[in-house]
Amino acid sequence: MNKIDFIHHQSAHCENGVASNILKFNGIDINEPMLFGIGSGLFYICIPFLKVNQAPAISYRPMPGFIFSRASKRLNIKIKRERFSTIDKSFDALDRNIDQGIATGLQVGVYHLPYFPDEYRFHFNAHNLVVYGKEGNNYLISDPVMETTSVLTREELAKVRFAKGVFAPKGHMYYPVEIPTEIDLPKAIIGGIKKTTSEMLAPVPFVGANGIKFVAKKIPGWAKKVGVKKTNHYLAQIIRMQEEIGTGGGGFRFIYAAFLQQSGELLNKPEFLDFSQQMTVIGDDWRDFALKASRICKHRDNDTNAYEILSEMMLKIAAKEKQFFKDLKKSI
Repeated sequence: MNKIDFIHHQSAHCENGVASNILKFNGIDINEPMLFGIGSGLFYICIPFLKVNQAPAISYRPMPGFIFSRASKRLNIKIKRERFSTIDKSFDALDRNIDQGIATGLQVGVYHLPYFPDEYRFHFNAHNLVVYGKEGNNYLISDPVMETTSVLTREELAKVRFAKGVFAPKGHMYYPVEIPTEIDLPKAIIGGIKKTTSEMLAPVPFVGANGIKFVAKKIPGWAKKVGVKKTNHYLAQIIRMQEEIGTGGGGFRFIYAAFLQQSGELLNKPEFLDFSQQMTVIGDDWRDFALKASRICKHRDNDTNAYEILSEMMLKIAAKEKQFFKDLKKSI
């Protein structure tokens, strides 16, 4: 048995949770909201010409790995990332880390994770977890979205480490190799906010608040162009990306609200409490949108103009977020 003295903390989002837990293990006590905000995790993009699960690609988060990479850079922490050409090489490297007492983050596919409930298993290869030990042929797993730790056999872990498809992980593993003795948290917070406001106010049609507006305007047209069945499939994909894949829309807004509240206290900016409350309301708006969309998908909504109503809800969210980030940008 080779077990690292690692403490499992449950989180709302896998990448935030892995990053926060690994930093705590290495002596830097930064919680999930703070890590998320410093890493500029709040994002939105629609790529209409790229299809994921036969629907337009929509994401409420940056590319996999970006949150931890951005946070590490702003905190002056050096992270080593490795990918592998073969399964054997990937496990040789992982076993080496375990032998050296290094809690190691992995990017994996969700579909073949045996401890995941069936309804959450789909082809998504940007999930994150920590390996913190080994017992014979079994690896000890801290998956931050789960309440307790898990165990995977080498074969089970190999299957998810080398899942095929979009964002194929190729055995991707990552861990800190250099950590400074002092952290400039205020500077990191300001850097994270500046990046988030820049991306959410990006002057391009598919990104940030403009991206939300773009999708909102598309919804009524989908029903006429591709039909109700396919439109509902598109909506189901939006809901899944928003509420299931790494927390997404509403959940991310609540995490960001917590980040702003904590940042206001650290930076002595009482106005951040108001921003936190505004973002919580926007998170509620996203949840209302998801509820309305899910009722439409399940044919439980009798509104004859349901798609137009859904579009209006999303347009209001886009306008709120645009104004919110303009105001937040001015405050720093």
